[in-house]
Amino acid sequence: STQGYSSAASDVYKRQDRNKMFMPDLVCKRGNLVQRNVRRGLFHTKCSHKNSSSRLLFQPLICYYNYSKKFMQDKNRGDVQEMAGFVTLKDVRKIYKMGEVEIRAVDGIDFEIEKGEFAVIVGPSGAGKTTVLNILGGMDTATSGLVQIDGTDITRFKARQLTSYRRDDIGFVFQFYNLIQNLTALENVELALQICKDPLDAEIVLKEVGLGDRMKNFPAQLSGGEQQRVSIARALAKNPKILLCDEPTGALDYNTGKAILKLLQDTCREKGVTVILITHNSAIAPMADRVIHCLLYTSPSPRD
Repeated sequence: STQGYSSAASDVYKRQDRNKMFMPDLVCKRGNLVQRNVRRGLFHTKCSHKNSSSRLLFQPLICYYNYSKKFMQDKNRGDVQEMAGFVTLKDVRKIYKMGEVEIRAVDGIDFEIEKGEFAVIVGPSGAGKTTVLNILGGMDTATSGLVQIDGTDITRFKARQLTSYRRDDIGFVFQFYNLIQNLTALENVELALQICKDPLDAEIVLKEVGLGDRMKNFPAQLSGGEQQRVSIARALAKNPKILLCDEPTGALDYNTGKAILKLLQDTCREKGVTVILITHNSAIAPMADRVIHCLLYTSPSPRD
């Protein structure tokens, strides 16, 4: 009965003062405010329709239905992403076009990496490892697919957003160090920190990578392993979310390479930084928390 509806609505208003925890406001098409009580499942409604006690009760349900329906529509369009791994790639493709020729550098790759993991991407030359790393680092863009970093799809970023992403969230370690030859080890690290918003102390980081007594040396005065340690210190001092390493041991001998890998592994464990390393050397795989294999793409024959 109408009296029953009015009584129920009155009970809701009487109890609203005792229930302070509400979900975020939901606004329906008619401009009514809906607040849903988490604990008791109660609804408090400020309704614009006078003398309609049944409307008072059912309007919140209508609003909540409309909100849920819109949420599912947004999700189906891709506007709402499900939470997954810290790094998520879904059906990522990168196609380069040269005239009428298409080169599929990456063709439908899928993987997830959790926060703080030491992940190794293994594959032969030409399998697309570096392309994947460049896409993760914001230096290249995917032709299609989802690239989600810490809940954000970076494939939708504009050029300025990608620049901020590379500057603030990513640390790069290159195969051939990429140090500035007329700057000391300390100055190379400090130079990279000029553009970061929350950098670490350059001297402390250099000491952590074992170069406390080599800070004033120029790159030409350092060994290959020491130069790579400067490169790692430069990346770590940015205080990044993700450390991307492109064949960091490729130009080093076995023992020096092993020491560099141990340094990266310790960095991952102690600092909680997500490390993604690409290599063609499958012997590195046992050190990783997660191993991702890239296979060479073979074009289908005309008969297929």
